[in-house]
Amino acid sequence: MTDSSLNVARRRADLIALGDRPEVDVLVIGGGVTGAGVALDAATRGLRTVLVESRDLAFGTSRWSSKLAHGGLRYLASGRVGVARESAIERGVLMTRTAPHLIRALPQVVPLLPRIGRRQEMLVHLGFRAGDALRSVARTPSSVLPRPRRIAPGETTGLVPAVRRRGLRGGLLAYDGQLVDDARLVVAIARTAAEHGASILTRVRASEVTGKSAVLTDALSGETLTVRARAVINATGVWAGTVDPSVRLRPSRGTHLVVPAETLGNPRGALTVPVPGSVSRYVFALPQQLGRVIVGLTDVEAPGPVPDVPEPTDDEVSFLLDVVNSALDSALSVDDVVGKFAGLRPLIESNDDDSTADLSRKHAVLRSPSGVITVVGGKLTTYRRMAEDAVDAAVTQLPEGSADRCRTTRLPLVGAPGHPASQPALAELPASLVRRHGGAAVSVVDSATVSDPLAPIAGGVDVTRAEVEYAVRHEGALDADDVLHRRTRIGLVDADAERALPAVRKIIEAIG
Repeated sequence: MTDSSLNVARRRADLIALGDRPEVDVLVIGGGVTGAGVALDAATRGLRTVLVESRDLAFGTSRWSSKLAHGGLRYLASGRVGVARESAIERGVLMTRTAPHLIRALPQVVPLLPRIGRRQEMLVHLGFRAGDALRSVARTPSSVLPRPRRIAPGETTGLVPAVRRRGLRGGLLAYDGQLVDDARLVVAIARTAAEHGASILTRVRASEVTGKSAVLTDALSGETLTVRARAVINATGVWAGTVDPSVRLRPSRGTHLVVPAETLGNPRGALTVPVPGSVSRYVFALPQQLGRVIVGLTDVEAPGPVPDVPEPTDDEVSFLLDVVNSALDSALSVDDVVGKFAGLRPLIESNDDDSTADLSRKHAVLRSPSGVITVVGGKLTTYRRMAEDAVDAAVTQLPEGSADRCRTTRLPLVGAPGHPASQPALAELPASLVRRHGGAAVSVVDSATVSDPLAPIAGGVDVTRAEVEYAVRHEGALDADDVLHRRTRIGLVDADAERALPAVRKIIEAIG
């Protein structure tokens, strides 16, 4: 294995090596969670692998999720048993083998308020029991994800203090997996792929793509080169149709609001509010890192050109506030919203007129007339299985015996327990730093050259100066936007980003 660090020097060396030897086994286009997963799968099978991303790791949909490793309960409620089972299995892989340092069991509470009748209570309870059956089928221990149960009013308000007390007769409690951050998962996957020999090249755009070649343009230097590949895998998500015009997608937009955790009493669990008229949709108030809660999410059709950064609509903001406020003692207002974001789901086009909420979340591996392999659909939780299926398709184009079997079901990511470089966290390290970096937390601090490495990067922002330096030296961040928006997530709140920006720029300039 090689060093897992991603930085300017590694990028330059990989580009030079690719120019000297432009023949690769697998070219991956797209640096989201699926593309990073494809690069890791291919590299660990012994294939010469190059990933190119025109912007930054986790630039698109992968950073706009609810940050949940779903067990598939929603899909089970709508009869998609296969999708639900796959989701539960992959959640178990993440939580017990590959990334347990980035995921915790999150209590999810449905408060039993007067608006929830006995019939709906029974349906939610049965759904939670079915979700627990999926956990059992996936062989995820109850010590990792506790079993669901009914809880008393006092325990309900202890987990979600802002819940409406009048008429509260308790709650239904279940557990799901929660990522400390979706973008951090992508970075960990990409670094692990680099550790196994993959070239991870951000700010490199692919054009003139066929099943055997692509022209690559370095956005920083303007230089181009033509790469020849035995297989080309398109993992660009909602942009898949721009690489392969034969791919037809029907994106939907999921919007979240960001509010200070204190406005909801600093909850320890997720407030889960059924959407009126639906048996499978909920609005969640999910506690997050950095003293935030995100309220989400919507599921509305998003036709037209795909924007770089989708924007929530006023109607979506109102919808989320209306639903969550139905379960709160004190209503949230627009003034409480300190940030908001939206992501586009790359749903596969259907021939019927179903709403996007009804479209299958199952992924597909497609082969275009030009030979490009496209992997699309699916969910963040199932990225590993999507990657495995895509590389399996690519291997059919390679000489027999040139690729090993998939290894990713048991491969710890950088920072995970069991990874060779992981170290036990020291007691004096900030707990938030450990949650974000796991077994790499000691390295974050030990490798720091910045002054006051454990000091916050700005007042009221729970990110250390050492983490900013580490993002540039080891995690592939090339500028302040990469640090603020995709390595630390400070940028989810504009005011926080503005306060942190001067110090972030100063550290980047010092690194040179």
